[in-house]
Parts: sequence; C-alpha cells; structure tokens
Amino acid sequence: AFEQEYDGDRNAEGERHGYGKARLPNGDTYEGEYERGLRSGRGTYRFKSGALYTGNYLKNKKHGKGIFFYPDGSKYSGDWVDDQRQGHGEYTYANGDTYTGEWFNHKRHGQGTYVYKDSGSKYVGRWVNGIQEGPAEIIHLNHRFLGRFFNGRPLGRGKYVFDFGCEQHGEYIKLEQEKGEEEEEEVPLPVQPVEPTWKAIEITKLTPWTPQDEKPPFP
Repeated sequence: AFEQEYDGDRNAEGERHGYGKARLPNGDTYEGEYERGLRSGRGTYRFKSGALYTGNYLKNKKHGKGIFFYPDGSKYSGDWVDDQRQGHGEYTYANGDTYTGEWFNHKRHGQGTYVYKDSGSKYVGRWVNGIQEGPAEIIHLNHRFLGRFFNGRPLGRGKYVFDFGCEQHGEYIKLEQEKGEEEEEEVPLPVQPVEPTWKAIEITKLTPWTPQDEKPPFP
C-alpha cells in the first residue's frame, strides 16, 4: 500500500534514497531529496494547513538555509538548526513589519533590526529571548532615540537626537502594570510599540553617545 504514498528512488535496502515525492499519512506532502529513508538535502514540504517550507533538511529536520511560509501570510527566510529558526534570518510579519538579525531557539535573540511598517520607525539593537533588551537605537523619521531597553521597553537614561541639531537627555521611568501570562506561540507575533513615561532632563548640542559600562553596540 505504501507504494502509492511514495514515488521515487530507493537504495539497495529499499529505503527512500535520492529524489522522490511522498504523501504523508497526515495529508502533508514532500518532494525532494532523501537519504536512507529520511528527508535530507533540498526539498519542499507542503503542510495541509497551507504552510510551506522549501530549503534544506537533515534527517527529517529543517536544517541549513530555508524559507518557511506561514498560513497567516508571514514568512521566515534564513538559517535553521534542528527544526528551529536559529542563526541569521529575516521574518516578514503578516502586518508588513520585518525583523532582520539573529535568532536562537526559534526566537529573536542577539543583534537585530525591527522595522515597523506603519510608521517606518526602526529598532536597531539587542534582543533576548524574543524581547527587546539591551543597548538600542530607535530611528524615527526626523529624530532618533538612543538608550537601553529592559523587557521590551526603554528604561533608564537615554537621549533623543533631533535632525535639526540638538538632543534631549532624559530617562524613561518604569510604570507598574500587571501582565497577563504569555501563551506559547509558534508563529512570532509583531512587536507592539509602547509609550512608557519619558522624563526630560536637559537639551544640549550633539554629543557622542555610549551606553553606560558597555562598548558602543554599533561599530
């Protein structure tokens, strides 16, 4: 019966090996390279849900370079390790936002740039476990913010630099707010812009900036 489920090359042991097309018991389909019975090499995997992956496999797992199209219209193009988004990659969200940078264990992690499509603003900086955290720069149309983020929000001292040639120094104050619990979510969700409380301290002419106790994150 399984012959109808697979059309392709086999090795002397009868295992799927080489190039073939398969329909899986759950209705997904795969067309591409096999090695000793397992998806290995380049291939395209179509999910019954409408998702699609095209790229490299190693022993049945997404591994190497590949593009994943999600059912909501978002897509990830980049590195995979052991079925996880890991390494360097670009994610385009369903709302048109994009993240380009480092990934680890399926999440935005390391250095990366997030572009908000609606406003055209950009976050350039560090991420930890999917969340904005560490030294960063936010680039708006005619001004920038340089400072540090903590748990997805700017916190502590920083400055706004205005294109017309001055800067406003100040700090972000934390607002206490109860947070709901987060659900495990396979598809990364767009980042919501937040407006914490900014307390201005002084306005000066332009000065070089380095976050406290850290090398400048941008060479």
